Amino acid sequence: MLYLLADWLDYAGPFNLIRYQTARAGAALLTALLIGLVIGPKFIDILRVRQGKGQPIREDGPQSHLAKRGTPTMGGLMILVSLTLSLLLYMDLRNPLVWACVAVMVGFGVIGFLDDWDKVRKASHKGVSGRTRLALEFLVAGIASWIIVSQVSTFLYIPFFNNVGIPLGPFYFVFAAVVIVGAGNAVNLTDGLDGLAIMPVIIAAGAFALIAYLVGRADFSAYLGIPHVNGAGELAIFCATIMGAGLAFLWFNAPPAAVFMGDTGSLALGGALGAIAVATHHEVVLAIVGGLFVFEALSVIIQVFWFKRTGKRVFRMAPIHHHFEQLGWSESKVVIRFWIVAIILALIGLSTLKLR
Repeated sequence: MLYLLADWLDYAGPFNLIRYQTARAGAALLTALLIGLVIGPKFIDILRVRQGKGQPIREDGPQSHLAKRGTPTMGGLMILVSLTLSLLLYMDLRNPLVWACVAVMVGFGVIGFLDDWDKVRKASHKGVSGRTRLALEFLVAGIASWIIVSQVSTFLYIPFFNNVGIPLGPFYFVFAAVVIVGAGNAVNLTDGLDGLAIMPVIIAAGAFALIAYLVGRADFSAYLGIPHVNGAGELAIFCATIMGAGLAFLWFNAPPAAVFMGDTGSLALGGALGAIAVATHHEVVLAIVGGLFVFEALSVIIQVFWFKRTGKRVFRMAPIHHHFEQLGWSESKVVIRFWIVAIILALIGLSTLKLR
C-alpha cells in the first residue's frame, strides 16, 4: 500500500525511501514485530477462553510435557495477522511472486487452522486425516507453483556451481509442489518444544532475505554466478516480515510458553519458506539452511519405516528432539542446541553463494 502510494507520488520527498527494498525490509520487520507484541496478549486471552483446555497433550509423550496442559494453541493466527498487515503496507503488490508466496502462507495457515480446531474440538491429538491434509496442501502448492513458474525457468540450479541447472521441464511443477509441501510439514514436525521451531524459522528467513535480495539484483547475481529472478528482491521484504512476526511470537512462546504456534503457524511458515526457495531458485539451498527441519522429518520417516519392518525403534522417540529429551536433556538444552545447529546450517547455506 505504501509502496504503491509512493510510486503514485513519484517517490517525492520522504517517499523516496520507500523506493529501496532494504529500507522497506527493515520497516516491515519492525512493523510486524510491533503489531505482534501489541495484539499478542489480547490474542492469547481470546484463545484461552475459546479453547478451554487448550492443545491436547499426548499421554505417550515426555512426561514433562503434561505440565503444559491448558496452554492455548493456534498462536499462528497472531503471526499471520502481523505478517499480513505488514506485507500489505510495504510489499509491491503487483508482483506475482509475492502473491504466490502469500497464497501458500494463507492456504497452509487455513489447513493448519482446521487441523488445530479439530484437535481442540475433539480434545485429541488427532486432527484432520493425513490424506485430506496432504491433498489440500498439494492443491495450494500446485496453484502457487503454476504462478511461480510463469515468472521463472524450470531449471533446478545446483549450489557450488556457476549457473549450472538441470532442465526439469513440466516435472518442475511437481518438484516445486513437493518442496513447498515438504517444507511446511518439516517445520510442523519440528514444532514440539517451546521456541524450538520459531527461532530456526527466523534464522532461515534471515538467510533467504539475503538470498532473495541478491537473486533479484542482476548485477549481484551475475557477479556471484547465481540465477537472476526478476522481482525476487521483493521476497526479501517477505522474509524480513517473517522475522519480525516470528520474534513477536517468540516473546510469548519463550519457556514456559503462554501460547503454542500450532499447525496454523508451523504449516504456514514452512510452506512460505518453501515457496520463497522455489521463487528464488534456491530449493537445494533450502535443504541446507533448513537442515534442522529436514533432520526432524527424516527422523520420523526412519522411525516409522524401521518400526513397521522390524518392530524396533531407531530413536527412543521421534521426532528427534524428543529422543534427546528421553536421553535426559532438559527442554531448554535441546532448544538452544538446536538453535545453534540452525545458525551453523544457515551460514553453510549462505556460503554456497560464494563457493562456486
